[in-house]
Amino acid sequence: MSNDDANFHALKSVTTATITTILLKKGLRNVWLRGTRPLRSDQPRLVGRAFTLRFVPAREDLATPESWSSPISTRGAIEAMPEGCIVVVDAMGVKDAGIFGDILCARMRKRDVAALVTDGVVRDLVGVLETGLPVWCDGAAAPPSVAGLTFVNWQEPIGCGGVAIFPDDVIVADADGAVVIPKALLDEVTALCIEQERLETWIMTQVNHGEALPGLYPPNAENKARYEASRRFA
Repeated sequence: MSNDDANFHALKSVTTATITTILLKKGLRNVWLRGTRPLRSDQPRLVGRAFTLRFVPAREDLATPESWSSPISTRGAIEAMPEGCIVVVDAMGVKDAGIFGDILCARMRKRDVAALVTDGVVRDLVGVLETGLPVWCDGAAAPPSVAGLTFVNWQEPIGCGGVAIFPDDVIVADADGAVVIPKALLDEVTALCIEQERLETWIMTQVNHGEALPGLYPPNAENKARYEASRRFA
């Protein structure tokens, strides 16, 4: 198992809430992508490397249906997407122009893209859901992307939901939305998250046994010792 595989497997059992807490302790406050909600309420948590796409405001000479045939287009970008990536799209939070519809999502699914995450919206909602592509977005709208946006490039730094995303950063998305783990911090953050989840599982057990929260969450020295002892004798 590769290092990425091991980290991703571990992160699939870690909530985005835990990840934001760990990153906060490391000084990173702005890691939750605003406007990213799962289209399906039962969507499992997903983890993958970010493949970035960027839109800018629509300009009438560029944002045209003819632009869809350009080599620099969403169609071209899809053909460059590697298997297992999570596509992260900077749509500038625009809600009245759908960046992807059912046909584009179907092609992404065929290319084994793991998920689409955007601060914008999709179109052809029923068809998008039928493709089975996991999507985190800010809703749906009927107009096409060129009604409000101009596509400019892929695999460059973007801002999605007010968060800086670089190609190959790690995205974790679940019912609470999507968060980014900077690629250089992946190993350290994963290890810290695993330990935090273990600790919080133990704390929840104590809460279910009727213990009060002061001194327990976060744990004081006495409860830290109790937790460590429970791990030694588990």
